[in-house]
Amino acid sequence: MNSRFLSCIAAGILCLFPLLLKADEYDLVIYGGSPAGLVSAIAAGRENPEAKILVVEPTKWIGGVVTGGLARTDKGREETIGGIAREYFELAKEIGGEGTPMWYATPKENMEAFEKMLEELGSRLELITETRLESVEKDGNRIVSITLEGGRSVSGKVFVDATYEGDLMARSGVSYIVGRESRDTYGEEKAGYTQMPVRPHDADTMGNACSCVGGEGPHFIHGTPAEISALDDDGNPIAGVVKPDPNAKPGDPDGLTQAYNFRLCVTQREDIRVPFPKPENYDPEQYVLLQRLIDSYPKVRFGRLVHLGQIAEEKHDLNAQGLFSTDYAGGNVDYPDGDYATRDAIWQDHDDYVKGFLWYLGHDEKVPQELRDEVNEWGLCKDEFVDNDHWSYALYVREARRMVGDYVMRQQDTWTDITKPDSVGMGSFILDCHIVQRVVTEDGLVTDEGSFQDSPTRPYQIPYRSLLPKKEECENLLVPVCLSASHIAYCSIRMEPVYMTMGHASGIAAAMALKSETPNYHDVDVSNLRAKLLEQNAILELKGLKDLITVDKLPGIAVDDREAEYVGSWSHSSYGNPIEGAAAHDANGGKGEKSATFRIEVPKDGKYEVRMAYAASSNRASAAPITVGYSGGEAEIVLDQRKVPEHDKLFTTLGTWEFSAGAPAVVTIRNDGTDSYVSVDAVQLLPVE
Repeated sequence: MNSRFLSCIAAGILCLFPLLLKADEYDLVIYGGSPAGLVSAIAAGRENPEAKILVVEPTKWIGGVVTGGLARTDKGREETIGGIAREYFELAKEIGGEGTPMWYATPKENMEAFEKMLEELGSRLELITETRLESVEKDGNRIVSITLEGGRSVSGKVFVDATYEGDLMARSGVSYIVGRESRDTYGEEKAGYTQMPVRPHDADTMGNACSCVGGEGPHFIHGTPAEISALDDDGNPIAGVVKPDPNAKPGDPDGLTQAYNFRLCVTQREDIRVPFPKPENYDPEQYVLLQRLIDSYPKVRFGRLVHLGQIAEEKHDLNAQGLFSTDYAGGNVDYPDGDYATRDAIWQDHDDYVKGFLWYLGHDEKVPQELRDEVNEWGLCKDEFVDNDHWSYALYVREARRMVGDYVMRQQDTWTDITKPDSVGMGSFILDCHIVQRVVTEDGLVTDEGSFQDSPTRPYQIPYRSLLPKKEECENLLVPVCLSASHIAYCSIRMEPVYMTMGHASGIAAAMALKSETPNYHDVDVSNLRAKLLEQNAILELKGLKDLITVDKLPGIAVDDREAEYVGSWSHSSYGNPIEGAAAHDANGGKGEKSATFRIEVPKDGKYEVRMAYAASSNRASAAPITVGYSGGEAEIVLDQRKVPEHDKLFTTLGTWEFSAGAPAVVTIRNDGTDSYVSVDAVQLLPVE
């Protein structure tokens, strides 16, 4: 893992020097050659042409998961991404050429894009790979130098920690947390221990893959789809399932976090397809639960056990999906705070697990032949990761340490408190937490824990303060990846375009701080920083953000879809111009099993016009059934959601009825017998004079 070489990028050529060669001081030292770290270097180098910059990357490659396997970018709303982050993705698309979709270039094209962008820095940038941090020397609240494996000491005026693990941050004495806060810590409704119920899916849904591989099923499914035994013949939990803490209550804190996996670049193209490999440490007993899932759905598709997101060149980004997939639930417990030997062992364990998962599906005789054949139609890409047996470089560390800095981003900062005076970038992805663990229920069944239902966010601003450690702890360090956020807020923030956006801000802030005799990130003029970012096409706010349609701006009584009572698993989308930034839909699955109910109190007796908002589209249900409960009984309505709503393209009138104070209006939309997606955004009651 440690070849101990110094690489110098100059004119696109990597020049190697022995690592033991004594180094000069650097102006900026970036620990972590992740996308955020590389963007930090590019931004600082452009802003300060005299700055001498060092990037130290612990692994053998640069670019983190973006070059290491994650090619189908999780981006949220595209209009929130600007600056160097967007410049990078545009370059990757250009390198890919005709047919390469924006945001979805291949890993090798992503790597080439970073290499091209780094070339412009020439000899001002030095890049070391396969070298880990050993220790940190501080003088009071300032980092003076860091010592790397092999004994080399590197000094700098300012530092950036752009690793996924936050090692420089932690070794610098900066406060951080691993795991989940309680619901009481920041008043977050989704925080803490969250044991999910079974989220049923019928055989048709499980037997139909998503449209990204030619199917007609929902794009993605979550959670435990059926009642499946969690115990072996002796009454003990099977592999991959644990007994929950008997004292754990919903919302309690713990030290656990969401699962890791490998994001793989796969294909069905016979000219470049390489069979999935058998792992060195293959143990079929790890996949007993997988087999029980398959036994529950004998016609299950490969594209329902994994997600196969299409990228360029007829390749796909293979990711986890559902109860049992490539996410190694519980396999990462000791990773965030682990020493290097512990992390290496966990890395290898994940490698064996994911390879074993694919090998089991393609070769175990208990797997139906039809499914085995389908799996073996897929394989790795022989022109990707050619120096790593075509296997993705990166373990996808979705979450590790999180700094507790000047400002902690919370769930509320992604929905209600979305504006910040010191915004240096934006996020917009849903609150997306993968499975944390699988637990045994009181009935001896298995269910997923921690993977709460995806929840929408509004486009929200991220403050400079969230990149800053507390000044008394460290004044010359910025943290753009393991930034200051709760577990819940981080579930949205943790996307690579956001990391890169924070890296851009960190690089400019570093260049600005270096103008001071004693550089201090806390003294950076944030208004000047923001002005520079805007000059470089960064997106610090959306022009329409303040004009977002919210229920409090609507006449009458309006209730958003977030307040509805849901039966079944619903998804959220920002498609169109939805109220409060998102609308719900049934994912075109589980027909007859899903409903959304709105209960609305009226202030006084009288007639009210009832309206429903939805996101109209040609792929919506042509006859969505709705029941309205009023003081005189119930009314049944059928709504054609392919038609644009009649009122401001938001609401359609369902009818007018009498309602009584103290007896809520009850409006329920269902997906019984519907022919496509059922959408719901809000319900509105208007008094009729």
